[in-house]
Amino acid sequence: MDAGGDVSKASREHFVLVHGAWCWFKLACLLQGSGHRVSCIDLAGSLVDPNSVRSFDEYDAPLVEFMAALPDDGHKVILVGHSAGGLSVTHAMHLFGDKIKQAIFIAATMLPFGFQTEQDIKDGAPDLSEFGDVYDLNFSLGEDHPPTSMVLKKEFQRTILYQQSSQEDSTLASILLRPFPAVLPTARFGCVDDGVKSPVNAVHRVYIKTANDRTLKVEQQEAMIHRWPPRKVMVMDTDHSPFFSAPDHLLELILKYCDWW
Repeated sequence: MDAGGDVSKASREHFVLVHGAWCWFKLACLLQGSGHRVSCIDLAGSLVDPNSVRSFDEYDAPLVEFMAALPDDGHKVILVGHSAGGLSVTHAMHLFGDKIKQAIFIAATMLPFGFQTEQDIKDGAPDLSEFGDVYDLNFSLGEDHPPTSMVLKKEFQRTILYQQSSQEDSTLASILLRPFPAVLPTARFGCVDDGVKSPVNAVHRVYIKTANDRTLKVEQQEAMIHRWPPRKVMVMDTDHSPFFSAPDHLLELILKYCDWW
């Protein structure tokens, strides 16, 4: 998706927004209105039956294919990931670091090698146990097997994901929100033994914390930031979904720091 505007071609950025493509509609419109190019990526759970997705690589294939198809002409994209989309952004950083100008994590899982340890899961996976039985689970392989997909029950969605968003936006989200494959905890990438020498560290990162997040708690976000410090940390006084609850402020923060490097 391209947009015109008064921004010169030289200063236009190409933003690649990663999670569910539908959730970015406000931010995508604002970025386009500012003269930038925007691509919204639907991962495999949104494109096919999520119960059929059997691995994280299969789940992430649409982003990998998109990045692989970008021309090797020196022009780099800015990846923006939200929530579990942070895993996909980091995976792309391992594979296509030379095509990425910057990675922006918005209330997102930010782990350099994915879920390698119990600490990674503690820091990067939502713990919603305080709310009770919140998930509808699907068992496409039979109930004697682990679930193949899950989704938040409708009665919990606004409370957990969108408590500061408008009723209209949370209603739209409840219509469009789809089950996600149960393969996300299997996300592992790169070589842990590389440590700080890993090429993933060559990509500049920004983290946007969401202070009132009930999904990925502030202490979880802070733990990931402490363990893998980005170049810049910003805070929004919002719920888990600032692209709904504060899109103009989110745009301001993204554009403020996209020209740093």
